[in-house]
Amino acid sequence: MGESVRGEMPQRLLRLLSLLQVRREWSGAELTERLGVSARTLRRDVERLRGLDYQVEGTPGVAGGYRLASGRDLPPLLLDDEEAVAIALGLVTATGVQDSALRALAKLERVLPARLRPRLAAVGGATSAVPHPDVPGVDPSVLGVLASCCRDRAVTAFGYRDREGNARERRAEPHHLVSHGGHWYLIAHDTDRDDWRTFRVDRVSDPRPTHRRFEPRPLSAPDPAAFLTRLFAAGVYSHTVHLTLELSAEAFRARFHGPLPGRVEPLGEHRCRVRISADSLDLVCQYAAAALALGVPFALDAPPGVAERLRGLGERLTRS
Repeated sequence: MGESVRGEMPQRLLRLLSLLQVRREWSGAELTERLGVSARTLRRDVERLRGLDYQVEGTPGVAGGYRLASGRDLPPLLLDDEEAVAIALGLVTATGVQDSALRALAKLERVLPARLRPRLAAVGGATSAVPHPDVPGVDPSVLGVLASCCRDRAVTAFGYRDREGNARERRAEPHHLVSHGGHWYLIAHDTDRDDWRTFRVDRVSDPRPTHRRFEPRPLSAPDPAAFLTRLFAAGVYSHTVHLTLELSAEAFRARFHGPLPGRVEPLGEHRCRVRISADSLDLVCQYAAAALALGVPFALDAPPGVAERLRGLGERLTRS
């Protein structure tokens, strides 16, 4: 089969293939509803996919369903120009798995239609990402297992090493993987604590799905990324500073560049409160100094160690 395969596949057939690729199994009723077709049309489309060497397995009966099985012979990879560029950019800028991503990019180039290979090679050769310093890499196999457990809604057991280096066995309902600040985080509902937790994936070892399945709990945020940042902002850490600035929250966000380990709370039209919290004294002082450097009137509420460090910085700047 060659590049004409895409021309043989109507949009509905590509949509069916996309659905089969994003979830382990679909019921026939779910697919007919998603595609807006009859059960007879769905069966005919499934047979067309099988004729194109996609191994679609089905179970008969009223409650029957379909799943895309792994086969030894790969059918042509059906990507348009925009999709090929998006995949190349994603692999080049992948967080924590750069070596594996570059190997995948090289292999992907070999299985694409000839028309798309130059575009993929150009994007891969002309783009790069600045790595996060001192951020440990993550095992791609661990990411893969956790992603599968999220998809399959399987309660997952794994070893975990906390910030103090203590290791213990954990069990959780995995919800989503989020990349933030050079790290990968697993958002999950901890079954032992009956509460949401985040786990840094580079501290996770030996993840394995159990036989228990679960219904995903709703997040108290529009999306997993927002949920993660809210958890970070509300977290309890060793050092916390509160700054009341004579500046609106919108103006602060516009003038303060980079991520903030905390949150910004509006206090009216021309005032806001900034909470900065972290386990590192250096980090808290650095962000507090950056906020104070905006040059607006402020009130500082900080523990003695942070206040002393900032006071000493101000005295040295005055002397200089």
